[in-house]
Amino acid sequence: MSKVSKRPSIVMPSPEEDKAITAAAKSDPDAQPLTPAQLKAMVPLKALRGRPKSENTKQLVSVRYSREVIEYFKSTGDGWQSRMDGVLLEYVAQHPRRT
Repeated sequence: MSKVSKRPSIVMPSPEEDKAITAAAKSDPDAQPLTPAQLKAMVPLKALRGRPKSENTKQLVSVRYSREVIEYFKSTGDGWQSRMDGVLLEYVAQHPRRT
């Protein structure tokens, strides 16, 4: 059995049709073509996705904690890892490193 493409075929306009489409677009005051400056200022959509980059980046590590510690922080709800980080930061601030 041959595979039948489910995608519709794309028919490109002829040069005459393309000129007519362009002329119609240019005559519409609400749909003017972008200027070269506007095109240059455009940002790819991928750059806008996701969480904004933090100035205070964190490092991914693998650590083993006791079951009681994990259960306690998880029981406090969403954001438990950030709260755990906050507790550790507080400890670091209160216990300066001895050199």
